[in-house]
Amino acid sequence: MTEQHEGFMDRLSAHLDRGWELVTQGDLSGAMASAEQTLELDGDSPDAHNLIGYIHAANGNLELALEHYRQAIELDEHYLEAMLNAAELLIHPLGSFEEAIRVLDQALESCQTADDIADASVLKVDALLQQGDRAAAAELLLGLPEGPFENEQLDFLIGRAHFELDQLELAARLIERAAARSDASPDVTYYLGLLRDRQERPAEASLAFLKTRHLDGQLPRPPWSVSHGRFEKVVQGALRELPDEIAERLEGNLIMVTDLPGLEIVAEGIDPRTPLLLDEIAANGRHEDQRRLFVYQRNIERLIRHPMELQRDVLEILQRELETHFKQPSAAPAEAAVSPETPIAKS
Repeated sequence: MTEQHEGFMDRLSAHLDRGWELVTQGDLSGAMASAEQTLELDGDSPDAHNLIGYIHAANGNLELALEHYRQAIELDEHYLEAMLNAAELLIHPLGSFEEAIRVLDQALESCQTADDIADASVLKVDALLQQGDRAAAAELLLGLPEGPFENEQLDFLIGRAHFELDQLELAARLIERAAARSDASPDVTYYLGLLRDRQERPAEASLAFLKTRHLDGQLPRPPWSVSHGRFEKVVQGALRELPDEIAERLEGNLIMVTDLPGLEIVAEGIDPRTPLLLDEIAANGRHEDQRRLFVYQRNIERLIRHPMELQRDVLEILQRELETHFKQPSAAPAEAAVSPETPIAKS
């Protein structure tokens, strides 16, 4: 390798390293500038396209992100990181499960370590579960390497997959081990709460959920998140577009938009990641009138599929969750929360 070529590669690496450093600092504009400088030096850099895809995904530009991931893979058919990033995006939030599985099958052919195999496989398990193919998901999970893994997060991801398959004994061992670490993420404590709830250990479930609420509140908002006032207007607009049968049930309600469920509510057993809460139910002889509807911005944002189409996504979430609630039997106020989806995408 010539000295000139070495200098060229050093400049490429410097821009890429700087780009990822700025991503971790939350400076997505600066990261994009570094990535674009890399492309100016080498328009066929798969690493630059992967970085640009990651930045677009963080900003909510999902189709652009996917386009750059695909370009990175086209430039390097064994580029595992780009394949995993693309698959994660295709599963959640885009919901393109068949394409995700195709990408992951290609990724599995390029895996060389136990960590790589587990990383790609657990994403494929997620896609299969979202498709409803529990048998294929269980078979794939059964064949995973046992570890130990260099990436400790894989223990939790595999444990979470076991939980989704109702394999509680296997799930408990892995989720509890992940939760015992001092740097346990809010996803880990959340699934610990779900696990304890399934094990009928309500006090421990409440403690795990309270910790989840605390950790969720400390997370930075998505870069595409709107202000509280703007989000209230989005919710009001979505409520006006609800079907008549749902809108009638909400007529006269007090609608309140806030970040997260209150501590008291979570301590009583409400899911800390519920997007909605309906309470103070009063029968009038014909149906139940809901007196208050709480809408939780940060929990709704967790379920958004297309950030650039926020109004549409909020409407879909509100309609789906309210339809689910109104089909349920009567519930006491503390039981009237609308449960969120619990996707098992990588954290």
